[in-house]
Amino acid sequence: MIEKQEDVTQAVLAVMQQTTDPRLRVIMMSLVRHLHEFVREVRLTEEEFRTAAAVINEIGKLSSDTHNEAVLMAGSLGVSSLVCLLNNGDKGNTETSQSLLGPFWRLNSPRVENGGSIVRSDTPGNPLFVNARVVDQSGNPIVGAEVDVWHASPVGLYENQDPEQAEYNLRGKFMTNEDGRFWFSSVMMIGYPIPTDGLVGRLLKAQNRHPMRPAHLHALILKQGYKVLISQVYDPNDPHIEDDVQFGVTRALIGDFVKHDTPHPTLPDVSAPWYSLDYVYVMEPGEAVLPRPPIK
Repeated sequence: MIEKQEDVTQAVLAVMQQTTDPRLRVIMMSLVRHLHEFVREVRLTEEEFRTAAAVINEIGKLSSDTHNEAVLMAGSLGVSSLVCLLNNGDKGNTETSQSLLGPFWRLNSPRVENGGSIVRSDTPGNPLFVNARVVDQSGNPIVGAEVDVWHASPVGLYENQDPEQAEYNLRGKFMTNEDGRFWFSSVMMIGYPIPTDGLVGRLLKAQNRHPMRPAHLHALILKQGYKVLISQVYDPNDPHIEDDVQFGVTRALIGDFVKHDTPHPTLPDVSAPWYSLDYVYVMEPGEAVLPRPPIK
Protein backbone atom coordinates (compact mmCIF):
# COMPACT_ATOMS: atom_id res chain seq x y z
CA MET A 1 0.00 0.00 0.00
CA ILE A 2 1.40 3.40 -1.00
CA GLU A 3 1.06 5.98 1.77
CA LYS A 4 3.52 8.68 0.71
CA GLN A 5 5.53 9.73 -2.34
CA GLU A 6 8.67 7.87 -1.22
CA ASP A 7 6.72 4.61 -1.31
CA VAL A 8 6.17 4.95 -5.08
CA THR A 9 9.83 4.43 -5.90
CA GLN A 10 10.19 1.40 -3.67
CA ALA A 11 7.05 -0.19 -5.12
CA VAL A 12 8.26 0.30 -8.70
CA LEU A 13 11.75 -1.00 -7.87
CA ALA A 14 10.21 -4.14 -6.37
CA VAL A 15 8.45 -4.80 -9.67
CA MET A 16 11.58 -4.06 -11.72
CA GLN A 17 13.47 -6.57 -9.56
CA GLN A 18 11.29 -9.33 -11.03
CA THR A 19 12.66 -8.76 -14.56
CA THR A 20 14.00 -12.07 -15.89
CA ASP A 21 16.77 -10.79 -18.15
CA PRO A 22 19.66 -9.71 -15.85
CA ARG A 23 20.88 -6.87 -18.06
CA LEU A 24 17.38 -5.49 -18.57
CA ARG A 25 16.84 -5.73 -14.81
CA VAL A 26 19.94 -3.64 -14.10
CA ILE A 27 18.94 -1.04 -16.70
CA MET A 28 15.34 -0.72 -15.57
CA MET A 29 16.17 -0.47 -11.87
CA SER A 30 18.79 2.20 -12.50
CA LEU A 31 16.41 4.05 -14.83
CA VAL A 32 13.65 4.10 -12.20
CA ARG A 33 15.99 5.29 -9.45
CA HIS A 34 17.46 8.12 -11.54
CA LEU A 35 14.16 9.09 -13.15
CA HIS A 36 12.32 9.29 -9.84
CA GLU A 37 15.18 11.24 -8.28
CA PHE A 38 15.12 13.65 -11.23
CA VAL A 39 11.39 14.25 -10.71
CA ARG A 40 12.03 14.97 -7.03
CA GLU A 41 15.06 17.19 -7.68
CA VAL A 42 13.26 19.52 -10.08
CA ARG A 43 9.88 19.04 -8.35
CA LEU A 44 8.25 18.33 -11.70
CA THR A 45 4.81 19.90 -11.94
CA GLU A 46 1.79 18.15 -13.40
CA GLU A 47 1.74 20.58 -16.31
CA GLU A 48 5.44 19.92 -17.00
CA PHE A 49 4.80 16.17 -16.89
CA ARG A 50 2.05 16.50 -19.50
CA THR A 51 4.36 18.61 -21.63
CA ALA A 52 7.10 15.97 -21.35
CA ALA A 53 4.68 13.24 -22.46
CA ALA A 54 3.68 15.39 -25.45
CA VAL A 55 7.36 15.87 -26.31
CA ILE A 56 7.94 12.11 -26.43
CA ASN A 57 4.90 11.68 -28.65
CA GLU A 58 6.09 14.46 -30.94
CA ILE A 59 9.52 12.88 -31.38
CA GLY A 60 7.84 9.75 -32.69
CA LYS A 61 5.51 11.65 -34.99
CA LEU A 62 8.38 13.67 -36.47
CA SER A 63 10.39 10.56 -37.38
CA SER A 64 9.90 9.17 -40.89
CA ASP A 65 11.66 7.26 -43.67
CA THR A 66 13.85 10.31 -44.34
CA HIS A 67 14.17 11.92 -40.90
CA ASN A 68 14.95 10.61 -37.39
CA GLU A 69 14.11 13.15 -34.69
CA ALA A 70 15.08 10.76 -31.87
CA VAL A 71 18.65 10.39 -33.17
CA LEU A 72 18.82 14.15 -33.69
CA MET A 73 17.72 14.78 -30.11
CA ALA A 74 20.16 12.20 -28.68
CA GLY A 75 23.01 13.93 -30.48
CA SER A 76 21.91 17.39 -29.38
CA LEU A 77 21.94 16.26 -25.74
CA GLY A 78 25.38 14.65 -26.07
CA VAL A 79 23.98 11.18 -25.36
CA SER A 80 25.09 9.70 -28.71
CA SER A 81 28.67 10.89 -28.24
CA LEU A 82 28.80 9.68 -24.63
CA VAL A 83 27.54 6.19 -25.52
CA CYS A 84 30.06 6.00 -28.38
CA LEU A 85 33.05 6.96 -26.23
CA LEU A 86 32.01 4.69 -23.35
CA ASN A 87 31.87 1.66 -25.64
CA ASN A 88 34.99 2.16 -27.77
CA GLY A 89 38.66 2.94 -27.35
CA ASP A 90 39.20 0.37 -24.60
CA LYS A 91 35.91 1.36 -22.93
CA GLY A 92 36.65 5.06 -23.05
CA ASN A 93 40.28 4.90 -21.92
CA THR A 94 42.00 5.60 -25.25
CA GLU A 95 41.35 7.56 -28.42
CA THR A 96 39.15 5.93 -31.03
CA SER A 97 38.20 6.32 -34.69
CA GLN A 98 34.62 5.49 -33.68
CA SER A 99 32.05 8.27 -33.87
CA LEU A 100 28.36 8.97 -34.33
CA LEU A 101 26.26 7.16 -36.93
CA GLY A 102 24.13 10.24 -37.46
CA PRO A 103 20.58 10.33 -38.83
CA PHE A 104 21.37 10.01 -42.56
CA TRP A 105 23.09 6.64 -43.12
CA ARG A 106 21.35 4.47 -45.71
CA LEU A 107 21.70 0.78 -46.49
CA ASN A 108 22.56 -0.48 -49.98
CA SER A 109 24.78 2.30 -51.25
CA PRO A 110 26.13 1.27 -54.69
CA ARG A 111 29.55 -0.35 -55.02
CA VAL A 112 32.32 1.82 -56.47
CA GLU A 113 35.76 0.64 -57.59
CA ASN A 114 38.77 2.20 -55.90
CA GLY A 115 39.69 5.43 -57.62
CA GLY A 116 36.10 6.03 -58.72
CA SER A 117 33.84 8.96 -57.96
CA ILE A 118 30.79 9.07 -55.67
CA VAL A 119 29.41 12.14 -57.48
CA ARG A 120 26.28 10.92 -59.29
CA SER A 121 24.67 14.19 -60.37
CA ASP A 122 25.71 17.75 -61.15
CA THR A 123 27.22 18.83 -57.83
CA PRO A 124 29.18 22.08 -58.07
CA GLY A 125 32.08 22.24 -55.66
CA ASN A 126 35.83 21.96 -55.34
CA PRO A 127 37.18 18.47 -56.11
CA LEU A 128 38.15 16.27 -53.15
CA PHE A 129 40.45 13.24 -53.36
CA VAL A 130 40.39 10.82 -50.40
CA ASN A 131 43.18 8.31 -49.82
CA ALA A 132 42.61 6.21 -46.69
CA ARG A 133 43.81 3.05 -44.95
CA VAL A 134 42.02 0.66 -42.62
CA VAL A 135 44.25 -1.00 -40.01
CA ASP A 136 43.96 -2.99 -36.80
CA GLN A 137 45.15 -1.75 -33.41
CA SER A 138 48.70 -2.93 -34.19
CA GLY A 139 48.78 -0.98 -37.45
CA ASN A 140 48.40 -4.04 -39.71
CA PRO A 141 46.34 -3.50 -42.87
CA ILE A 142 42.84 -4.97 -42.93
CA VAL A 143 42.24 -6.49 -46.34
CA GLY A 144 38.78 -6.87 -47.86
CA ALA A 145 36.95 -4.51 -45.52
CA GLU A 146 33.77 -3.01 -46.93
CA VAL A 147 33.81 0.78 -46.55
CA ASP A 148 30.54 2.68 -46.88
CA VAL A 149 31.11 6.45 -47.25
CA TRP A 150 28.70 9.37 -47.44
CA HIS A 151 28.67 13.10 -46.87
CA ALA A 152 26.62 16.25 -47.33
CA SER A 153 26.83 18.28 -50.53
CA PRO A 154 28.55 21.66 -50.87
CA VAL A 155 25.18 23.26 -50.13
CA GLY A 156 24.95 21.38 -46.83
CA LEU A 157 22.31 18.77 -47.73
CA TYR A 158 22.39 14.98 -47.93
CA GLU A 159 20.88 13.53 -51.10
CA ASN A 160 17.78 12.24 -49.32
CA GLN A 161 17.06 15.82 -48.20
CA ASP A 162 17.58 17.40 -51.61
CA PRO A 163 15.41 16.68 -54.68
CA GLU A 164 18.09 18.30 -56.87
CA GLN A 165 20.53 15.46 -56.15
CA ALA A 166 20.44 12.03 -57.77
CA GLU A 167 19.66 8.93 -55.74
CA TYR A 168 22.71 7.95 -53.63
CA ASN A 169 24.65 11.03 -54.71
CA LEU A 170 27.80 11.39 -52.59
CA ARG A 171 27.45 7.83 -51.28
CA GLY A 172 29.33 4.67 -52.20
CA LYS A 173 30.85 1.39 -50.98
CA PHE A 174 34.50 0.47 -51.47
CA MET A 175 36.66 -2.56 -50.67
CA THR A 176 40.11 -2.23 -49.13
CA ASN A 177 43.00 -3.71 -51.12
CA GLU A 178 45.97 -5.80 -49.96
CA ASP A 179 47.43 -2.72 -48.23
CA GLY A 180 44.19 -1.93 -46.45
CA ARG A 181 43.72 1.09 -48.72
CA PHE A 182 40.70 2.56 -50.45
CA TRP A 183 40.54 5.80 -52.42
CA PHE A 184 37.97 7.84 -54.30
CA SER A 185 37.04 11.31 -55.52
CA SER A 186 34.16 13.56 -54.56
CA VAL A 187 33.55 17.26 -53.90
CA MET A 188 34.54 19.15 -50.79
CA MET A 189 31.75 19.24 -48.23
CA ILE A 190 30.83 22.14 -45.96
CA GLY A 191 29.34 22.41 -42.50
CA TYR A 192 25.58 22.50 -42.32
CA PRO A 193 22.68 23.12 -39.93
CA ILE A 194 20.82 20.14 -38.54
CA PRO A 195 17.06 20.20 -39.23
CA THR A 196 15.43 22.79 -36.97
CA ASP A 197 11.79 22.58 -38.04
CA GLY A 198 10.89 20.19 -35.22
CA LEU A 199 11.31 19.67 -31.51
CA VAL A 200 15.13 19.79 -31.59
CA GLY A 201 15.01 23.16 -33.33
CA ARG A 202 12.76 24.58 -30.61
CA LEU A 203 15.09 23.25 -27.93
CA LEU A 204 18.14 24.87 -29.55
CA LYS A 205 16.30 28.19 -29.78
CA ALA A 206 15.31 28.01 -26.12
CA GLN A 207 18.96 27.37 -25.20
CA ASN A 208 20.35 30.11 -27.48
CA ARG A 209 22.35 27.50 -29.42
CA HIS A 210 23.29 27.45 -33.09
CA PRO A 211 22.34 24.39 -35.19
CA MET A 212 25.64 23.94 -37.05
CA ARG A 213 27.71 20.82 -37.60
CA PRO A 214 31.31 21.20 -38.87
CA ALA A 215 32.15 19.72 -42.29
CA HIS A 216 32.83 15.98 -42.10
CA LEU A 217 33.12 12.73 -44.04
CA HIS A 218 31.17 9.68 -42.82
CA ALA A 219 32.41 6.10 -43.07
CA LEU A 220 30.98 2.77 -41.92
CA ILE A 221 33.50 -0.07 -42.19
CA LEU A 222 32.54 -3.75 -42.03
CA LYS A 223 34.90 -6.73 -41.70
CA GLN A 224 34.24 -10.04 -39.96
CA GLY A 225 36.22 -10.36 -36.74
CA TYR A 226 36.10 -6.62 -36.07
CA LYS A 227 33.58 -4.34 -34.48
CA VAL A 228 31.81 -2.28 -37.15
CA LEU A 229 33.63 1.04 -37.32
CA ILE A 230 31.37 4.07 -37.64
CA SER A 231 33.38 7.23 -38.12
CA GLN A 232 33.27 10.90 -39.01
CA VAL A 233 36.40 12.79 -40.09
CA TYR A 234 36.18 16.54 -39.49
CA ASP A 235 37.69 19.54 -41.24
CA PRO A 236 39.67 21.49 -38.58
CA ASN A 237 39.25 24.72 -40.56
CA ASP A 238 35.49 24.71 -40.17
CA PRO A 239 34.32 27.66 -38.01
CA HIS A 240 32.26 25.33 -35.79
CA ILE A 241 34.94 22.72 -35.13
CA GLU A 242 34.95 23.70 -31.42
CA ASP A 243 31.18 23.93 -30.89
CA ASP A 244 29.54 21.15 -32.87
CA VAL A 245 25.82 21.11 -32.04
CA GLN A 246 25.97 17.28 -31.82
CA PHE A 247 29.12 17.12 -29.64
CA GLY A 248 30.73 14.67 -32.08
CA VAL A 249 34.20 16.15 -32.65
CA THR A 250 37.10 14.42 -30.90
CA ARG A 251 40.82 14.92 -31.39
CA ALA A 252 41.22 11.53 -33.08
CA LEU A 253 38.65 12.49 -35.72
CA ILE A 254 40.37 15.63 -36.96
CA GLY A 255 41.39 15.14 -40.59
CA ASP A 256 43.94 17.01 -42.67
CA PHE A 257 41.85 18.39 -45.52
CA VAL A 258 44.64 20.01 -47.55
CA LYS A 259 43.71 22.80 -49.94
CA HIS A 260 45.82 22.90 -53.12
CA ASP A 261 46.08 26.19 -54.99
CA THR A 262 47.82 24.79 -58.07
CA PRO A 263 46.34 22.43 -60.71
CA HIS A 264 46.33 18.71 -59.97
CA PRO A 265 49.74 17.22 -60.96
CA THR A 266 48.33 14.18 -62.80
CA LEU A 267 44.74 15.14 -63.69
CA PRO A 268 44.82 18.06 -66.14
CA ASP A 269 41.03 18.55 -65.93
CA VAL A 270 41.25 19.33 -62.21
CA SER A 271 42.01 22.99 -61.70
CA ALA A 272 42.75 24.80 -58.47
CA PRO A 273 41.57 24.87 -55.83
CA TRP A 274 41.14 21.20 -54.98
CA TYR A 275 41.41 19.26 -51.72
CA SER A 276 43.00 16.04 -50.54
CA LEU A 277 42.47 13.97 -47.41
CA ASP A 278 44.73 11.20 -46.09
CA TYR A 279 43.39 9.35 -43.08
CA VAL A 280 43.91 6.07 -41.19
CA TYR A 281 40.90 4.25 -39.70
CA VAL A 282 41.67 1.91 -36.77
CA MET A 283 39.32 -1.03 -36.16
CA GLU A 284 38.91 -2.88 -32.87
CA PRO A 285 38.35 -6.65 -32.60
CA GLY A 286 34.77 -7.68 -31.96
CA GLU A 287 31.54 -8.86 -33.51
CA ALA A 288 30.62 -7.37 -36.89
CA VAL A 289 27.02 -6.24 -36.39
CA LEU A 290 25.51 -3.57 -38.62
CA PRO A 291 23.49 -0.87 -36.85
CA ARG A 292 19.82 -0.34 -37.54
CA PRO A 293 19.51 2.27 -40.31
CA PRO A 294 18.04 5.52 -38.95
CA ILE A 295 16.32 6.21 -42.29
CA LYS A 296 15.18 4.15 -45.27
